[in-house]
Amino acid sequence: MSQKTWGGRFTGATDKQVELFTESISFDRRLYRHDIIGSQAHARMLAEVGLLTAAEAEQIVRALDEIRDTIEAGQMEFSVSLEDIHTHIERALIAKLGDVGRKLHTARSRNDQVVTDLKLWTRDAIDELDARLADLQRAFVESAERERGVIIPGYTHLQRAQPVLAAHYFLAYVEKFQRDRDRLADARKRVNVLPLGAAALAGTSLPIDRESVRAQLGFDSVARNSLDVSSDRDFALEFVFALSLIATHLSGWAEEWVIWSTTEFNFLDLPDGFCTGSSIMPHKKNPDVLELTRGKTGRVIGALQQLFILVKGLPLAYNRDLQEDKTALFEAFDTVQGCLAVAAPLVRQTKLRRDVIESRLDAGFLDATTLMEALIARGTPMRSAHEIVGNLVRECEQRKCRLADLPDSSYPDASVKAALGVGNALAAFKSYGSTAPAEVDRQLREWQTQLS
Repeated sequence: MSQKTWGGRFTGATDKQVELFTESISFDRRLYRHDIIGSQAHARMLAEVGLLTAAEAEQIVRALDEIRDTIEAGQMEFSVSLEDIHTHIERALIAKLGDVGRKLHTARSRNDQVVTDLKLWTRDAIDELDARLADLQRAFVESAERERGVIIPGYTHLQRAQPVLAAHYFLAYVEKFQRDRDRLADARKRVNVLPLGAAALAGTSLPIDRESVRAQLGFDSVARNSLDVSSDRDFALEFVFALSLIATHLSGWAEEWVIWSTTEFNFLDLPDGFCTGSSIMPHKKNPDVLELTRGKTGRVIGALQQLFILVKGLPLAYNRDLQEDKTALFEAFDTVQGCLAVAAPLVRQTKLRRDVIESRLDAGFLDATTLMEALIARGTPMRSAHEIVGNLVRECEQRKCRLADLPDSSYPDASVKAALGVGNALAAFKSYGSTAPAEVDRQLREWQTQLS
């Protein structure tokens, strides 16, 4: 019997270069657990509808467990002549069980089998990333608690803008990563639709029970259109899009901390274990983990582009092009998973240089906007107040002093000087979601409860 699952139609052997060109076992072998789980559910269903006996199904289930153990022990020999992980497992099953093994693929195509395996893998990947993102959120919440009384400059355009609590800053990243988790959870809904049973593209004339397989594998529902099933990779694109946003958020955080760790900023004390040195400059402490986190984002966004280009012109239903989906999917996941693995411990071990930050809080007119709002509160029109404070800042720059150091005569109403200073400016905030101390305390408590 041919080693190929499709060999009966052919009289000649496959060209060796074609085998090398078309194989996917080099990268899809990581689907072995999901292929076995899906095959076991399929075998049990075939017994339920009378296409296998109960004894045959049990033989298949046990043999697949043994094959899984063989793979995990590193004892399976992989060959490009068997193309993919699905064929390797089926051939190993036939070697163990003979004709009973040959019955497993009844009412199933590699088309619906592959996409089922891929959905099972993606579902597990989403759950793993959600756990890692939750841990990173907890790391930022812990930093917010540790640094909760510290005031830092807030920036727009990388220029000093207004004072914010460090805790408010850390919680901003908690919000970003919560949106990432929400996106993953929403994408999981579309992942968790069972494709198996669509067969090649039109379904099957055999009396299968797709609902049984759905329940066994924990899918929420069954795919409704067999023609759509084998061509659908929307779930993969959606997942990698979510990964691209996670990577982008990690990259922005990494960029910020690279800047903050410079001598010019000197806001952070990065742990030695997450930095490297220079081969020629003995004084260097380089933030390589942060730089690589920033750099690896390109891989993830590139994987998304790869998937979009892959599917952009494919007709229904299955096309071999779709074999190429896995390399992009796996690389995007591996990259984000790796970045998250180092991000949480880095956040936990990094401390703010409080003395340096505090010593420079008076620079940059962080209290200017609060001064403007104090004038507004006393009846000055907003645009007039904006111009008045702008003129005061210009006078300070000429005198090389702070706003609080200007004489009372410079102010239209000297009582507004009570709003000056970063502490007063911070205390003046009132709006929901702002950096007001009471608001930050509320947000911190909410996140601590949610993430506990």
